[in-house]
Amino acid sequence: MTTGSTTRHTVRAYHDARFRGDVPTAAAQIGDGFTFRSPFITSDSPTGHLDGLDGLLGIVTGVDLISELYGETEATLVYDVHTTPAVGITQRTAEHFRLRDGRITAIRLIFDSAPWQAIMTAAGPTGG
Repeated sequence: MTTGSTTRHTVRAYHDARFRGDVPTAAAQIGDGFTFRSPFITSDSPTGHLDGLDGLLGIVTGVDLISELYGETEATLVYDVHTTPAVGITQRTAEHFRLRDGRITAIRLIFDSAPWQAIMTAAGPTGG
């Protein structure tokens, strides 16, 4: 397997596992020194950024991959996340990955968080 195909295999294994709710398989693609950054979450844990995955997947109806770009140590995916009619968002998302030794060491998730902030505000505080 070439370096580019190793990058593609690892990133797609992570992406596909995450959107089917398979946290162990997604986490298995992550390497040492991992960091995750998004408009809502910052995590240095291989599974910490996946903690709310069930809630997200409960409102996701589909994911359409628009573009995949792969290099030796990085990749970028651009995709649309479609949500249930009650949520009513199609979220254009860009995700940039850094890899070392065939494992993901950093993910930057980029999207317009404004529609989600309004939904979170409307839902009110959680917990007790």
